[in-house]
Amino acid sequence: MPIIDTGAARLHTRWDGPADGPVLVLSNSLGSTLDMWRPQVAPFGAVFRLLRYDTRGHGASSVPAGPYTIEQLGSDVLRLLDALSIERAHFCGLSLGGVTGIWLGAHAPDRIERLVLCNTAPWFGPPDAMNARIETVRTHGLAALADGTMERWFNMPFRASEPETVQRIRDALVATSPEGYMACCAALRDLDERGDLGRIRARTLVVAGTDDPTSPPPAALAMAAAIPGARCVELPAAHLSNLGATAAFNASVLGFLES
Repeated sequence: MPIIDTGAARLHTRWDGPADGPVLVLSNSLGSTLDMWRPQVAPFGAVFRLLRYDTRGHGASSVPAGPYTIEQLGSDVLRLLDALSIERAHFCGLSLGGVTGIWLGAHAPDRIERLVLCNTAPWFGPPDAMNARIETVRTHGLAALADGTMERWFNMPFRASEPETVQRIRDALVATSPEGYMACCAALRDLDERGDLGRIRARTLVVAGTDDPTSPPPAALAMAAAIPGARCVELPAAHLSNLGATAAFNASVLGFLES
């Protein structure tokens, strides 16, 4: 397991694809690991040099003391690129990873080639809901959130047809460090990137899921409209669209990155 010490966190990374391909960074959602991108490795890795990493507080990455901020999560990516001598890269993030992508696009435009923001938002509303989630994890652990999270992440047809995938993702959620999860929840609670969207200069694709209750299509369209030149695609999935609509997701993202 290649661990890169950035000075601020020790990040678990994974390389796939041709060594001379353009670099594409994939950033995971809250409560998942780099393994969530498993269906993208073969098709994306045929074209790009894929760099997957576990966000701090997740998977095999370290769990620095929280709470975290979006600036810290975005800076982790910049430190990672610096440590690997990567000047510019494409970036694709989902949910928490997408929030990280917004920060990078607005604050490090010279480092981002093209940007894919999946099932995410620049603001997730007042802090009450996230504070309640933090308290649930602190009191009862992540298992208390697992069933409800799977219902948000996958629509009913997918849960019925792909139980093994759902169980794999559920297991990863429950295995996440509670401290790391809560620290990232605080980053989302305190987030407000609405004023940053207009600063993004990278060519941007926004991906929405028809059945996503967290980042519904109207919100995704509004976000795309606020990013200069961005376009939006809606896929037949819930929150984890890369899993819930894999074929459409892969075609849309690859088509955008290669166009």
